[in-house]
Amino acid sequence: MGNDHALRVYDSILGMLSGEDNPTPLVRLNRVVPFKHAQVYAKLEWHNPFGAVKDRVAFNMIRDAEERGTLSSGKKLVEATSGNTGLGMAMVGNAKGYPLQTPLSKGIPLEKRSILRFFGTNVVELDDTLCPAPGAPEGAIATAHRTAEKEPDFVLLNQYANEANPDAHYRTTGPEIWRQTAGKVTHFVAGLGTCGTITGTGRFLKENNPAVKVLGVHPEDGHDIPGVRSLRQLAQTKLYRPKEYDGTVEVTNREAYEMCLRLNREESVIAGPSSGMALSGALKLIPDEPGVLVVIIFPDDVFKYASSFQRHFPDVCPPDATEISAGPSKTEALYDRMVENLKNPHDSVKPTDLDLQLKAQAKPLVVDVRLPEHFAEGHVPGALNIPQDSLPDRASELPEDRGAEIVMVCNIGRFSKHTVLYLKSLGYKNVRSMKGGLNEWVRKGLPTEK
Repeated sequence: MGNDHALRVYDSILGMLSGEDNPTPLVRLNRVVPFKHAQVYAKLEWHNPFGAVKDRVAFNMIRDAEERGTLSSGKKLVEATSGNTGLGMAMVGNAKGYPLQTPLSKGIPLEKRSILRFFGTNVVELDDTLCPAPGAPEGAIATAHRTAEKEPDFVLLNQYANEANPDAHYRTTGPEIWRQTAGKVTHFVAGLGTCGTITGTGRFLKENNPAVKVLGVHPEDGHDIPGVRSLRQLAQTKLYRPKEYDGTVEVTNREAYEMCLRLNREESVIAGPSSGMALSGALKLIPDEPGVLVVIIFPDDVFKYASSFQRHFPDVCPPDATEISAGPSKTEALYDRMVENLKNPHDSVKPTDLDLQLKAQAKPLVVDVRLPEHFAEGHVPGALNIPQDSLPDRASELPEDRGAEIVMVCNIGRFSKHTVLYLKSLGYKNVRSMKGGLNEWVRKGLPTEK
């Protein structure tokens, strides 16, 4: 029968991929927008066939690799991802016969990790940051690169540097918006992750009307919003091109999640937290003037983020602790709060400050709590390796002096805080966690040894 967008009849699922003749919907927001004049439209990207804006990128990177001859029958894909790109690549790969392996952070919502496995992906979980960091020696991106280098059957498309990423949006998202608004769009807003969406779409819109304002929204440092990057993290993607944007703004976790809740309850728009972030940022940047027509990318729907909502909206969690999706107990919540409190300057140390201390005469003891194989790939010079799980059995290797200065180090600064609490329970008074872990140490260009 062929593909017929009007009748919604397709020869295969790939026929449903979005494009100028088959756009994702634009829906005007009416209740959560305080403007009297400006019109604000959400572009609902979960109407892509695999549920997210990244479907466009996944298909275009695979198409481009096939045309270049780097991807062919018998090959496998490997890609570091925060979730949605992996989901899209898994399904496009299933349709075309390319199995996917994806290293990713354990911080990615359980729902996404489970769905990736359900789609047939080989998921390799790592103690990486929520957004993968290129400089981390044992992070998701480095793991993907090593796999592609050592195993010739694997092909790495690398969404963080692949020009086919923004090209996907130049080919599809930009033309869709231009046609859907009859060229009247005045402002385009997108959350900043790999930056393919804002870069590709913005480029197309500005080519058609240089007056269109292209605006980016990013989360705060230490955020809990999958798929987007803080200003510090944005330096790690080669597709972040701020000179091509007309402005950027930061949004806090609270602002993003509260707006996400309002979108669902007041607009009946089933948007996820990154959509709430994008809209919150847009409201800070957009003027309420006649003739203003804003289009905001809403990357995916709410259903992948139940575990995130348990952290931010405990009142929506089932009250029965025996239920599968029950939130943390009061004791667990108190422990989590204690760990969070260790971010204070008395219980943590910046990598640059630790580097200066290590050059002084009175050096603190650095204890690296990562696995030995990760420690062997690179660590803070002079560090002692005691994996987190081994601490109780190897506590005798720590100084007898409970006043000794000790700095605990892990990959991203999360698990080291747990070990700080453990050492404090043993009576150590001057134990701290290194902020950002070895990832941040490497990003700062500080020396490592093997």
